[in-house]
Amino acid sequence: MGRVTSAASSSSAFDLTALANRALDLASEGGRDIVGVAGSPGSGKTTLARAVARRANELAGAGTAVHLPMDGFHLANATLDALGRHDRKGAIDTFDGWGFAALLERVLAETGNPVYAPAFERNVDEPVAGSIPIPPGTRLVVAEGNYLLVDQDPWSRIPALLAESWFVATPDDERMRRLVDRHTRHGRTVEAATAWARDVDGANAVIIEASRSRADLIVDGTTGLPGDTA
Repeated sequence: MGRVTSAASSSSAFDLTALANRALDLASEGGRDIVGVAGSPGSGKTTLARAVARRANELAGAGTAVHLPMDGFHLANATLDALGRHDRKGAIDTFDGWGFAALLERVLAETGNPVYAPAFERNVDEPVAGSIPIPPGTRLVVAEGNYLLVDQDPWSRIPALLAESWFVATPDDERMRRLVDRHTRHGRTVEAATAWARDVDGANAVIIEASRSRADLIVDGTTGLPGDTA
């Protein structure tokens, strides 16, 4: 699963088990830590984060790890309409970044009670509150999203909350192929999907790719990522 490189070292090969073990090694026994996975739309960050959490649970026992996507902090469609931002949903100012940063603080601080996080439901194109439980026994949270490493408030508050940050790097042409495929599967025409991937996702990627140098590890998103890569 992927190839990981230190931001300061040469390339070396890693598989999913190695990535999961790395994340588990960062997580404190009797405590809780967060590994952050960032990347542009279509890079494979969601697929990687979900797979790492699943493999960590296989290695260390069910309930050890939880996958926590940033997408639950999309602003509601009615709010985007009121703000005039619906036509570029997914841009940095279409998320409740303050809310996401505050949730990560709660995840670290509140280890004695369940913490409930929202998820994004594609079938209704809206976030749904309280969808992701993080039980008291959770040791590792794999948080992922586009803007985790962007150097502007409130996103700049996030790296200090992470035990380690990873950036999933995937060439533009491969990301575009994945995005057009995804958007067409979710109901857009090929023309509309291509325009959205180019004009909306592409504009977001410019901001996101500029943040990759802040990551502790770079993951090659072209290898070993099954299914719908996000």
